[in-house]
Amino acid sequence: MVGQAAAKDVLSGASLYADVARYESFGLHRFGSPGDRATADWIAGEMKQAGFEVSFQPVVLGRQYVVEQASAEASGTSIEATPFWWPPEDKASFHLSALLARDGDVAGKILWLELPFDRGAYLGPAHRDAIAEAAARKPAAILLTIGNPADDRFAYNVTQEDAPWPVPVMVVGAKSRAAFERAIASGEPVTFDVKGHYERDVAGRNVIAETGAGRGPTIVVSTPMTGWYSCVCERGPGIANFLALARTVAAEKWPAHLVFIATAGHEIGHGGMELFLKHGAPAPKDTLAWIHFGSSNACYGFAEGAGTERPEQERYLVLSKSAVALTDEAFAGVAAKRLVTEKQAVGELRDVHAAGYPNFLGMAGRHRTFHTPSDDLGATGPEILEPVARAFVGAARKIVERGDAAFR
Repeated sequence: MVGQAAAKDVLSGASLYADVARYESFGLHRFGSPGDRATADWIAGEMKQAGFEVSFQPVVLGRQYVVEQASAEASGTSIEATPFWWPPEDKASFHLSALLARDGDVAGKILWLELPFDRGAYLGPAHRDAIAEAAARKPAAILLTIGNPADDRFAYNVTQEDAPWPVPVMVVGAKSRAAFERAIASGEPVTFDVKGHYERDVAGRNVIAETGAGRGPTIVVSTPMTGWYSCVCERGPGIANFLALARTVAAEKWPAHLVFIATAGHEIGHGGMELFLKHGAPAPKDTLAWIHFGSSNACYGFAEGAGTERPEQERYLVLSKSAVALTDEAFAGVAAKRLVTEKQAVGELRDVHAAGYPNFLGMAGRHRTFHTPSDDLGATGPEILEPVARAFVGAARKIVERGDAAFR
């Protein structure tokens, strides 16, 4: 049996929580931001300290929009706002004061559009159609609220191929609804003030760490690093799991070839994962297993509007059919729905599955403050982080011990 004693400290809830707190300390984690760069440096440093061979893989994405400041003012109240990706090129910065309307003739006005909560993470056809129909009414701009449990500014993941909107689309949280209702009732204008700019050929980095080269088939372990805002419980637990598994592998000297990949650019096209799959990933035929730490895998749930000490129920073990028995064994003590993939996976495992990797398992979910600025350290805790990390280490250990038999 692959040794277990050395892993106890790094798998403690306190150790995992400290890693989430460190991730939080870097602030905004949007691709190309200072927080993105600091996170990559930190993860690379931790992997080197554990004894891995570490390299950076440059990730260059065609464009990124950088927000310096964005606000809406309504009824004398200043409200934080976020431009909806991708804004018009000629309105990267703009100032606009106009009447707000929901219906009727909205030409030259600000049109208020509401999208319902749909539990999604990615911009889809229904969202695009709704905004295109709104823009066709010739407003000067669109005020957008997107339903979510936190009533905050929600962001959908986009792609590099998405066209800019025809007019500026500004996202505000539904918790600010009253100020905009008053503006409509009183006929007072609403003011948008945005300072931002586009950048081209924006550089980021994947972090690749390797150990045990030449020891048979490869086990790949992946997690995204970037996202729209602070992403503390969206990304933090997965990164903590990733580091804990790496430290365990190194401390116990597992007799296997493992490649750890932390990817950049998740929120604007999965650019880092796409690049790694094309350049750097072992071929599917040479890969024993792919383990992925996705979003929100250890966040507190809410019940009737109040926080609980239980994990969020909306989390999924995403796995290949070949990994069902292994996952049932390793994750018996972790409450998560099973999503057995035959046609399509979710998140970055979607890319892994599409690339032909036969054996994979991961966890992904969402939580109350997912994809909003409210996602903070209070969304997770040591006691819910530890069982997930231990389950993943247990699964990985069984893969190393059993080889191909782990997936039969």
